[in-house]
Amino acid sequence: MSVTWRSDDPPPVIRRGAGHAPRVMLRGGLLILLILAGVLVTLPLRLIEWPIYGMGRPWSPRVTQWVSGCVFRVLGMRHRIEGTPMTGPGAVVSNHVSWLDIFALNARTRVYFVAKSEVARWPGIGALAKMVGTVFIERNPRAARSQTALFAERLGVGHRLLFFPEGSSTDGFRVLPFKTTLFQAFFTPAERHDLQVQPVTIIYSAPEGQDPRFYGWWGDMGFAAHLVEVLGAPRQGEVRLIYHAPLDVSEFGDRKALASAAQDLVRSGMSQERLHHA
Repeated sequence: MSVTWRSDDPPPVIRRGAGHAPRVMLRGGLLILLILAGVLVTLPLRLIEWPIYGMGRPWSPRVTQWVSGCVFRVLGMRHRIEGTPMTGPGAVVSNHVSWLDIFALNARTRVYFVAKSEVARWPGIGALAKMVGTVFIERNPRAARSQTALFAERLGVGHRLLFFPEGSSTDGFRVLPFKTTLFQAFFTPAERHDLQVQPVTIIYSAPEGQDPRFYGWWGDMGFAAHLVEVLGAPRQGEVRLIYHAPLDVSEFGDRKALASAAQDLVRSGMSQERLHHA
């Protein structure tokens, strides 16, 4: 069962500048148009891809990358990376801070997000998630075998999967213990010798004058309210992605060892000063 992380400190107080509402409407409107444009391009591409390549998707993920990169240009938010994203099949795993993480990770590499099955039923968002190839899983131990088979199928066609092993988003100043269940999918006999897992550390820097946790989204914080605050910020900060060296699955004896190594690398990307701030 997933447990939402909660902080002992109250959520940050957002300082709104003049013109908050117009910024929300302008940026929000541009994002809606951007997503609609992505849908209008992706749908015909999928109609061509599916009968020829099935789940292969050689072209449509590029649209997702383009849309994700444009999200940060619309917001006026800096997006930069350190290290080199992997290009082969396997998975990308990272700490989880915000709903912005999905866009941040999609903007620089072709990945397929792993989401809880409930997301598929969310109005609007569920349809978009299906269109871009999201892998839906049930958070139920009894479904572990079928989920392992689903992962193996997607990995078998060369997909790079993206998931957040912490199981919850945080304020961005800590790395929670990684849950190991999803790592088991990389230890099937047919797959383990060809797969890699790349840990990524996501670090947000708040806009000047705002609480350092500005981009964090956790606990009982509502999505709509947080979205409005981010859209309306007079200045934006930065998201930095640190791509660590990929881990060869074949070098690890089991899922726990692999998850632990990935967790250590993700944590190593955060400065001690940032971790001590928690």
